[in-house]
Amino acid sequence: MSKKIITLIMAAAFTVGFAGVGVAAKKVNCEVKAVEGNTVTLECKSADKLKAGMDVKVTEKRKAIEGC
Repeated sequence: MSKKIITLIMAAAFTVGFAGVGVAAKKVNCEVKAVEGNTVTLECKSADKLKAGMDVKVTEKRKAIEGC
């Protein structure tokens, strides 16, 4: 029984380790500096996480909505 528990713990640690690295590498905050046709120039705080030719998804930052 102890081998099963150790195996389960090791598998969970392995899965969490890889998931954590994947999530951390995807989040980079950038500011648009220029737009010319289909070319967009960004200035990023953590540009070392990006590589040339990498596919990226850009989302617009939402403005806060004030309540009543």
